[in-house]
Amino acid sequence: MRQRTRDAWRQLVGAEAPASLLPVLYGSGPAGREARAATPVWSRARGPWVWDTDGRRYLDFVTGFGVAAVGHAHPRVTAAVARQVRRLAHGYGDVHPHEPRARLAARLAALAPWPRAHVLWAQSGSEAVELAWKSAYLATGRPGVLAFENGYHGESVGALSLTGLPAFRAPFAGLLPRRTVWGPYADCARCPLGLVFPACRFACVGEAFARADRADRRGPGIGAVLVEPIQGRGGVIVPPPGFLRAVRLEARRRRWLLIADEIYTGLGRTGRLFACEHDGVVPDLLCLGKALAGGLPLAAVLGRAAVLAPWRRAASGAEPAHAATFLAHPVSCAAALAALDVIAAERLPARAGRLGRRLRRGLDRLARAHPRIAEVRGRGMLAALAFARSGGAPDPATARAVMAAAQAQGLLVLTCGSAGQAVSLTPPLTLTEAQLDDGLRRLDRALEAVGGRR
Repeated sequence: MRQRTRDAWRQLVGAEAPASLLPVLYGSGPAGREARAATPVWSRARGPWVWDTDGRRYLDFVTGFGVAAVGHAHPRVTAAVARQVRRLAHGYGDVHPHEPRARLAARLAALAPWPRAHVLWAQSGSEAVELAWKSAYLATGRPGVLAFENGYHGESVGALSLTGLPAFRAPFAGLLPRRTVWGPYADCARCPLGLVFPACRFACVGEAFARADRADRRGPGIGAVLVEPIQGRGGVIVPPPGFLRAVRLEARRRRWLLIADEIYTGLGRTGRLFACEHDGVVPDLLCLGKALAGGLPLAAVLGRAAVLAPWRRAASGAEPAHAATFLAHPVSCAAALAALDVIAAERLPARAGRLGRRLRRGLDRLARAHPRIAEVRGRGMLAALAFARSGGAPDPATARAVMAAAQAQGLLVLTCGSAGQAVSLTPPLTLTEAQLDDGLRRLDRALEAVGGRR
C-alpha cells in the first residue's frame, strides 16, 4: 500500500519541470539516481519532525533552509493563521492597508537597529534583496553594487546578478545585468589571498574595495555594498571579528550604503536577533525573510527613514514604484506577528546561542571521530561540516553520501558550499537538548556508514 502511495505521488511530482535541486544535491550517477528515488515526499510536519507519504518520521535539521525556526506548525502560528483566514484571507495588494500589515510594520520598525525605521514588503528573500538594491539606487543615484564571492542572495534575475556563486549564474549569464563587482570574503580557513589572520589586517576588505573603486571610476558608479554577516548557502562561512566593521568603515568613507542580507541569519539563528550585532555593526538597510512568518512566504527590508524616503518621489502618477499582488499578505502578516511573539516569549536568540554551543561541542566530537570531516563551522544554530580529500580538495561526493546516509537514519540535513562539499545544519531554535543529542547520534551513525571512524 505504501509503495503504491509513493509511486502515485512520484508520478504527480514528475509533472514538474526538471528545475529542482535534486540532481545537484544527489549527483547524476547511478548512486545519485538511487538516492533521488528514495527522496521523501513530505506529508506533514510538526515541531522538529517531518513525516513522508509512507508514514516515516524524520528529525528535521534543515527546516526549509532555516524557515521553520520556531518549529513546524507552531501552535501560536497555526492559531493566528486560522483566525486570520476566517477574518480576511486576502487584501488589496498595495492599494489598501490592513490591520495585520500595520501591526507588523510597527513591530518590525521597533525591532530595527535605528530610530524611526521604515519597512518595505516583499514576497521572498530574492525580492527583498532586489528591493534593497532599488532603495540604494533611489537614495544614491548609483546602480553599481559591491558584493562578495561565494555569497548567495537569491535566484530571481536581479538577485542572481548579485550572487557570488558562479554555478548559479552561469545558465542565465546572458540575462543578468552587469552592475556587480565581487570582492573576496573573509574566509580565513581558505584565505582567497593566501594570507593569515590577523596579520593580514583584513586585506580581503582592502582588495574588495579596491576592485570596487576601479569599477566606480570606469562606470556609472557604485552606491551600495551587499554582504551576508555569515555566508549561509555558500558553506556557513563565519568571518572573524572585525570583518563587518571594516566593511562598514570603508563603505561609509565612500558614502555607499551598507545592505545586510540577514534573510538566513536574522531573527535569532546565530544567537543574536541580527547577526550584525555580533560585530557591533548597524547597516543602512537590512533584509529579512525565511523565518519571518513561521513557515509562510513573507520578506521585508528595514531601513532608516531617510534612506527609504526617496520611494515617495519614485511613484509615477497614480502607480506605485513597486507593487505585487500578494504584497504583505494578511495571513502571512498574522503568522509573522505570531512567530515574532514566539521568538520573544521563548527567548529564542539566547536559546540559539546556548543550544548552538552544545551543537558545536557535539560536532567537534564527531570531527575527532570521523577522518573525512575537514572543518566544523558555524555560530549559534547555523552550522556545517566540511569534507575534503586527502590533498585538501573539496569533497562533494562525501557530503552527498552523508546527506543520503543521514536521511536513511531519519535525519534531514543539506549539502552546501561553493562545490557542495559541506553539510549544513539549521535545526529549529525550539529544539530540546534531547532532540539535539538525538540528531547528533543519527549524524554519527550516518558518518560511520559513509567513512567509518578513526
